[in-house]
Amino acid sequence: MRKRKGSADHDSSFTGTLLEDRSDLKQCHRKTDAASDPGGAGTAMGRRYRRGGLMWRLRKLLICVLGIYIAIPVIIKVCPSIQAKLVFLNFVRVPYFIDLKRPQDQGLNHTRNFYLQPEEGINIGVWHTVPSVMWREAQAKDAEWYDKSFQSSHPVILYLHGNAGTRGGDHRVQLYKVLCSLGYHVVTFDYRGMLSVNFNALSYHAIPNPVRSPKGKHHVVLFARAGWGDSEGSPSEKGMTTDALFLYQWIKQRIGQKPLYIWGHSLGTGVATNLVRRLCDRGTPPDSLILESPFTNIREEAKSHPFSMVYRYLPGFDWFFLDSIAANDIRFASDENVNHISCPVLILHAEDDTVVPFQLGKKLYDLAAQSKSLNGHKVQFIPFSSSLGYRHKFIYKSPQLPNILSDFLSAPHPHV
Repeated sequence: MRKRKGSADHDSSFTGTLLEDRSDLKQCHRKTDAASDPGGAGTAMGRRYRRGGLMWRLRKLLICVLGIYIAIPVIIKVCPSIQAKLVFLNFVRVPYFIDLKRPQDQGLNHTRNFYLQPEEGINIGVWHTVPSVMWREAQAKDAEWYDKSFQSSHPVILYLHGNAGTRGGDHRVQLYKVLCSLGYHVVTFDYRGMLSVNFNALSYHAIPNPVRSPKGKHHVVLFARAGWGDSEGSPSEKGMTTDALFLYQWIKQRIGQKPLYIWGHSLGTGVATNLVRRLCDRGTPPDSLILESPFTNIREEAKSHPFSMVYRYLPGFDWFFLDSIAANDIRFASDENVNHISCPVLILHAEDDTVVPFQLGKKLYDLAAQSKSLNGHKVQFIPFSSSLGYRHKFIYKSPQLPNILSDFLSAPHPHV
């Protein structure tokens, strides 16, 4: 028995020794692993450092973005002239490399480029495109021939383009081609205020391969309002309206009693209703007013514009942005103008227009349809389905456009 007890004590002691040896061995392995991988701790620390550095950079970026977000409305409020530039966008010249003195480069080979002076020191660039049926006769003709061409039986469209770009913008040129193929003279111009050029002489160019139309019977007159393209001066609502009125009277002197229609697009619809209101107040309304993608007034349009989305729900949005527009005396109040207009009105608007929302054009139509001054005149609204993809500036692609225009311009009909 004593022997067994001693043996058990010996086994217990031996087992304890083994456990201690194993513990020492594990510690030894840990030391060995640490010694064999001296960068392990450094790698972990590096990861933590990089993670911390990334977070710091993200915080810095967020602070910068937040600072810019806050600074923009403050800057616009302090310098309201910036907001005016954002409304007119006359500094955006697209396409940039176009030579406005050479409309034939845009396929307008029956177009004359020239310059007029609505005010002293202000010159505006103008395009006059004759109907497609006159293209062959128009080749190599001078300014006198183009002036006399207004005496033909073809009606004239005065086209007022929107902001940004020039009278040579692609979607505008495509519309001119459609209109002149339908038999219209098209006159368009760039608003005052961008580049200065040599106006000592009128320039005219023509090339072959014209747009042909066997049924073409109308002239299209195009002009560039001051502040855009190669026109001089500084843009303003008053100046743009003055330019439009000057060109309207210039055309009227040459065509006499023949039909003269006014077509405005986007911001140009505001200019168009300003112009027509003035004409109606004088008792000399145009034959018809066509508004493509119109808005009610610049305040509502600015609030609905995609650029305003990031600030639309900012407290003080109206004070920072919309009041700054008013401070520049920019209103383009078509919703008020329709109460003083007395001529047929056609409104064209695409449902998928993201620049000027469809509901603004529909709202303007509803106001026009209720206008007492338009009582007895045809007021028509033509929507274009979103599935067509015409958006803000491609209504000219509609195959129905010729029929829409011929139906509307053929004879006025009282609206209900």
